[in-house]
Amino acid sequence: MRLVDRLILGYVAVVSVAAIWRAQDDPSCWWLLPGHALIVLLVFLVRRPGLGAIGRFFRETYPIFLLASFYGELDVLNGGGVRIHDALVQGWEEALFGMQVSREWWRRMPSRFWSTVLHGAYWGYYILLPLPVIVFVVQGNRRALQRTILMVIGTFLFCYLCFVFLPVVGPYYEFPRPDAWFLDNPMARLVYRTLEGGSSYGAAFPSSHVAATITATAGAWYGSRRLAMIMLLPTALLTIGVVYCQMHYAVDALAGVLVGGIAWWLGGRLRAED
Repeated sequence: MRLVDRLILGYVAVVSVAAIWRAQDDPSCWWLLPGHALIVLLVFLVRRPGLGAIGRFFRETYPIFLLASFYGELDVLNGGGVRIHDALVQGWEEALFGMQVSREWWRRMPSRFWSTVLHGAYWGYYILLPLPVIVFVVQGNRRALQRTILMVIGTFLFCYLCFVFLPVVGPYYEFPRPDAWFLDNPMARLVYRTLEGGSSYGAAFPSSHVAATITATAGAWYGSRRLAMIMLLPTALLTIGVVYCQMHYAVDALAGVLVGGIAWWLGGRLRAED
């Protein structure tokens, strides 16, 4: 069994215990357990020998498809009166910066241009994240594909555990929306439509947008320096944009940079697995 399979099984085990505990206050958490059982079964099925070409492709890429379900179940786990820790993170923000950066930055440096660019960079997450996976699949670069998926999955699962045990909703929920003029551009409208369609509660610290995008860029770096160089600027703009556009606290973004940086360092020590 590969490291990525063991990470998924370990994550499912920990979150299942959390779901059982929280089901005492919110019975809907019980519904997560059958889904977790199916994920465990899936992990063992994809490890069977004799899979055809399609089966081998799914064995390499199936962890990416699990992320949506893992992210979606955070809404259930963090419902039912779970304590939210925004006051703690806001205190860190005040201690480090003397203000709530995400609430004040766009007000002190108002710009329609930067609102458009940085909202676009924020939404670019949905392109940047799968980009190296798609490129390495097309190239047939199995080693780079394995490394990237393992790095990205490890990063997400770490962030998701933080969301479960230290849920922070972030300025998107805590603060009033920015002024109408600030959001009156196509990219801001696209971002808000996307978030209204699928934003999980309590998933702010650390910023998985920042951490996972840095990690995806790191995966690209180890497999294709040219691809990584293409991704560097959008990744940097996204890191800035999550704060300027009032989606994350600055502390969330800094923590995301730290998590992504550690993943980048660890990625250089990974080897291909059969």
